[in-house]
Amino acid sequence: MNDPDPLRQFEAWFAEARRAGVRVPEAMAVATATVDGAPSVRMVLLKDVDERGFVFFTNYESRKGVELEANPRAALLFHWEGIGRQVRVEGLVERVSAAESDAYFSSRPVGSRLGAIASKQSQPLADREELERAVEALPDDAPRPEWWGGYRVRPERYEFWQHRENRLHDRFLYERDGEAWRVVRLYP
Repeated sequence: MNDPDPLRQFEAWFAEARRAGVRVPEAMAVATATVDGAPSVRMVLLKDVDERGFVFFTNYESRKGVELEANPRAALLFHWEGIGRQVRVEGLVERVSAAESDAYFSSRPVGSRLGAIASKQSQPLADREELERAVEALPDDAPRPEWWGGYRVRPERYEFWQHRENRLHDRFLYERDGEAWRVVRLYP
C-alpha cells in the first residue's frame, strides 16, 4: 500500500480520487493559527504540488494570510469520501515567488481575476452591490495586486488514512528524518 516517498503516495491517491470521479479532489481544508494558538480552518483549492510542497493562492491580507504571516505553519486535509480516504499534510509555509503568482493569476478567467482584486477578503462588506460596483470599475487587464499570491506548504508530516470495516482503518504517518522519510503505522 505504501510508497516510501509520501509525495508519490499522495500523487497516486490523488489520481485514484480523480479517476473514481471524486468531485473536486483538489479541495482541501487549510488550518492556520494565530500566534496565540487560536485555530481557524477553511476550504481552498490545491493549485500545484511537487517536491517543494503544496500550493494555494489567496489574498495575503485575508484572515489566513495574516495568520500565516504571524505563524507560518499550516495543516492541510484532503477528504475523499467516495473512495474512503483522507490525507493530512503539516508543515512550514512560505510565499511562492512573484513570478509564480503572476503566472497563475494571468491564467485565471477575467472574472476570477477581477473578483480577487475587488474583494477585501475577510473584511466587512456593506452589501453585495458594493462588491459588484468594485468589480465593474476595474479594467479587464488589471494586473495582479501585490497583496494577492500563493503560499507553499512544505511538508514535514503526512498522514494517509484508508477506511476499513469495523473501524480497523489503516493509518500511516510519514515524518521527516533528515532528507529521508520515516514511515510508521498508527492505530486507527
